[in-house]
Amino acid sequence: MKFVSKQQTITHDNSDHCIATEYPVGDKDIDFATVEISGRYPDEGRVTNRTSKEICLILKGHGRIVIEGKEIRLNGGDVILIEPGEKYYWDGTMSIAVSCTPPWNKEQHKSVE
Repeated sequence: MKFVSKQQTITHDNSDHCIATEYPVGDKDIDFATVEISGRYPDEGRVTNRTSKEICLILKGHGRIVIEGKEIRLNGGDVILIEPGEKYYWDGTMSIAVSCTPPWNKEQHKSVE
């Protein structure tokens, strides 16, 4: 078993519109974070995770994600799986729970365009 208290979390201000809270479980296969989206992320262009699958549960709020040019409307309770290499952006006001496998790291998450 691995446990992470709220006091152990690490906050990443990815932009003015995207704040991620990492729960560092220290597992080589999977990780977990929550993300607050309040606008468009990234501000322009798209991002991609070259290595990890990202499964995202919209906890509350609404908005959209545009993946490879396809727009998907999102509401609280929806789940989306983002495959490695897919290019996307978020837009809306949402709280999201995200798990990545293998674990997310800054080097594999790239802005494109």
